[in-house]
Order: sequence, then C-alpha cells, then structure tokens
Amino acid sequence: MRQPVTYISLKRFMDALANATAAATRVYLVGGATAVLLGWRDATIDIDLKIVPENDELLRSLPRLKESLQLNLELAAPDDFIPELPGWQERSRFIEQIGRVTFLHYDFYAQAMAKIERGHVTDLRDVDEMIRAGLVEPIRLLEFFTVIEPQLYRYPAVDTPSFRRAVERVVASSEQ
Repeated sequence: MRQPVTYISLKRFMDALANATAAATRVYLVGGATAVLLGWRDATIDIDLKIVPENDELLRSLPRLKESLQLNLELAAPDDFIPELPGWQERSRFIEQIGRVTFLHYDFYAQAMAKIERGHVTDLRDVDEMIRAGLVEPIRLLEFFTVIEPQLYRYPAVDTPSFRRAVERVVASSEQ
C-alpha cells in the first residue's frame, strides 16, 4: 500500500525527480501537492504534476520513483479537465530550482477553477484556503470562467450551467 504524501515525502520526490534528468524542464505541481507545500494540508493521497516540455527521462523515471518512494503519482493538471486559462504559465508560482528542474505551483486560478468544477469538499476547502491566503481573487475567478466558458463544449463531462453556479457561489461566499 502506498503512503500518504507528506511535505517530507514530496520533497524527496522532487529531489529524486530532478536527479533523473540533465535537461532543463519545468514541473508544475497541482492540487494536494500544492496544499501540502503551502501548509494547509498535512498530507495528500497523490502527487499530480505536469511536465513542460515533456521529458522522456522524467516520464520514464516516474514508475521507478512511484515504487521506490511508495507514492501515488499522476500526470494531471487543470487543463486536462477544463479549458486552459490564458496566461497560466506566467501566473504559476515558483517553488524551487533543483538541478535543471524548475518546480512551480500550477496557476492557482486554474487549480481553483478545476477544484470548483469537481466540487469535492476537500477541493472547496482548498479553494477557500487559496482565497484566504490571497493567492486567488474571487472576482477574477468569475472573469476567468467567462473567458473559458465558450470552450467548455470541448469537455463533455462538464455541465456548464452547474459549473457557472458553483463559481458564482464561491465568489458570493467570499464576499460575506
């Protein structure tokens, strides 16, 4: 059985991943990994990440690291579930540079939007934490939703009216 991902195990993973390549690469951490690194969760069930540009050395190392570190890993990012938010790479926040690998938090607006769409209790708590920490401005969430709304037809699992209502609820509740 794989272990929950803690701050220490996440840092071990980052070091091991960086040692797996000599190529300059960006690794965007998403979801629970962001929550653990920023301290509003003690652990998460897996490490979600996006590698840009795709790097065969890193991709080939993932199964080995998954086994040796006993962690769940998933290549998953918000743009797998909702349309890409314009400017997401520029808004992604630097974590650290290890060797030639730059680790970043995937854009907080995109993370919040994907979490709102999924709607799990833990996800919505994470969105509240992002807002509380000033990482996300609620009114901008609605602005970003308006930008991606015309592209939601490309994501048939997403119910556009429900998604809009969920974003509006988050914005309204943050104003109280």
